[in-house]
Amino acid sequence: MDLSRHLRHFLVVAEELHFGRAAEVLGIAQPPLSQSIQRLERELGAELFDRSRRQIELTMAGRLLVEEARRFLAGEERLRAMMRQAGDGELGTLRVGVPPEIPAVTLHALLRHVAEETPGLRLELHELTVPEQLRRLTSAQLDAGLVHHPVDVAGLRSGPVVEIPLGVVLPRTSPLAQARPQPRTGSRPWEITLADLAGHDLVVFPRETSPAWYDRMLDVCRAGGFSPVRLQHARNPEFLLGLVLAGHGVAFEQEAMARREPRLAWRPLAGAPLLRGICVAWPERSAHPAAAGFATLAAGILARDVTAGAPRAAPGTSPSPAPRPWSVVYAP
Repeated sequence: MDLSRHLRHFLVVAEELHFGRAAEVLGIAQPPLSQSIQRLERELGAELFDRSRRQIELTMAGRLLVEEARRFLAGEERLRAMMRQAGDGELGTLRVGVPPEIPAVTLHALLRHVAEETPGLRLELHELTVPEQLRRLTSAQLDAGLVHHPVDVAGLRSGPVVEIPLGVVLPRTSPLAQARPQPRTGSRPWEITLADLAGHDLVVFPRETSPAWYDRMLDVCRAGGFSPVRLQHARNPEFLLGLVLAGHGVAFEQEAMARREPRLAWRPLAGAPLLRGICVAWPERSAHPAAAGFATLAAGILARDVTAGAPRAAPGTSPSPAPRPWSVVYAP
């Protein structure tokens, strides 16, 4: 039995105390309305209207049912509204993986924007390496993850890709960190070319972190005149910075990473040859309804933060126009 429909019929009859007028209000014929009330009475095991007089009246059971029916229907509407919000990704918890190198300002912006735009959605962040995120995404232990693009894992979808230009992280005492008063044609005084890094070791995350990106980075380095003498692998961002500080090589990262250690310097690469793609990925099957929207939101925040951290002139040099430091690519 459609209890909600019968209760709505009952409340209109209770208000009109006339089956004919109630049928007009409801936009149905009187016989079906009478049958609806009779079925409700049979279902509840009580007469709701006294029909022995010329004008019907509510029985004791009917008077008690009026308020209960209103509460029941109001509760049903709240439930339906809640389910609509949940289906739209506006309620519940979204479990999101973030890599250890994610800047604090980006985390703060993600949490703040989600709280402002979807206050009923709780963002549960997990600090995980990209390989750990991919494993948890495929096993449904995460709803979304901030990972490197391209995502070489079956069964995952990805949102807009933010391409972030990487610069060189090196000790502040390195000659390459000093501004050159007479830069080569086409470059700025504080820029470094890949060929400038010849003879250096390279500190980099292990290949399994992102095989496609790892291979492409080394190909670009070799094409640009930089074949690292040795490769030093570091899984943890702090360990990577420590190796660079200790003179074990240079690293390619975004500027926010180098800011963690004042004894390190960050210099942009001329022509921005290394662009690392970052996007939000989520399981294709049983996807969280908020995942796609979060992917778009995260891309906008990442792009904005990269713009805010665009290369600046080194001390003692004059700034010059910089190319657009990021781009958003909508992956298929």
